[in-house]
Amino acid sequence: MEDITLRAIKILKEVDLIAAEDTRHTLKLLNHLQINKPLISYYRESENVKSNILIDKILNGESIALVSDAGTPGISDPGEKIVKEAIKNNIEIVPVPGACAAITALISSGLNTKEFIFIGFLSVNKKEKIEKLEELKFLSQTIIFYEAPHKIINTLETIKGVLGDRNAVVAREMTKIHEEYIRGKISDIIEKMEFPKGEFVIMVEGSDHNAKEEQIKVLNNLSLEEHYKYYEKQDFDKKEIIKKIAKDRNVNKNEIYKYFLDKE
Repeated sequence: MEDITLRAIKILKEVDLIAAEDTRHTLKLLNHLQINKPLISYYRESENVKSNILIDKILNGESIALVSDAGTPGISDPGEKIVKEAIKNNIEIVPVPGACAAITALISSGLNTKEFIFIGFLSVNKKEKIEKLEELKFLSQTIIFYEAPHKIINTLETIKGVLGDRNAVVAREMTKIHEEYIRGKISDIIEKMEFPKGEFVIMVEGSDHNAKEEQIKVLNNLSLEEHYKYYEKQDFDKKEIIKKIAKDRNVNKNEIYKYFLDKE
């Protein structure tokens, strides 16, 4: 409860309504701060319906604060949907900086903080989980995941299987009573986690330069169509994909462009 900012407290006192991921959880916070405001639930499964209700209320002149149980709305928590709807309706969005487990864990990790990529929760589907990790395999940035206690061991084993036994840090229960960091190779971390409890942040060291060179060798052994699909899966547009293929193969991008143009 002490992580909340003075500004956040001020806003909670000023708004007409508070939309909360779990009203029971937020009520404890409000009681602690001696704030009495009406609450409306706004959780993941209700976002489509509740977003429209909240937008109507704002258009009718009410001010609303969105609160997560812990962390930051929109970051692996409900919030993205209503922000998009508010923007469509020319409603002002006022971000209130606060606790975020990913950033809090990263700055204490000892891993590279200059560049990082946040993934959040990996898919529960094993095939999709592996495919996502394959996309990340040769990135040089620190990679950040979230995971629940009952899945943490399995997820670490899967990450190790795809990315290799890299240096990593697992942070548990950020800013809470049982905050803990476990550092080392992924295999070492798995051995130390016999009875995992709490919410976890997994941070994995990025790939080194030699691995990137190996990736380029692998990509250049693919057909141009397979090479194209590799980047397409990462949501790059056609222009960006052609640039990347040309760079990987050390050829003029016009050659790659002409190849795909002739195929159409």
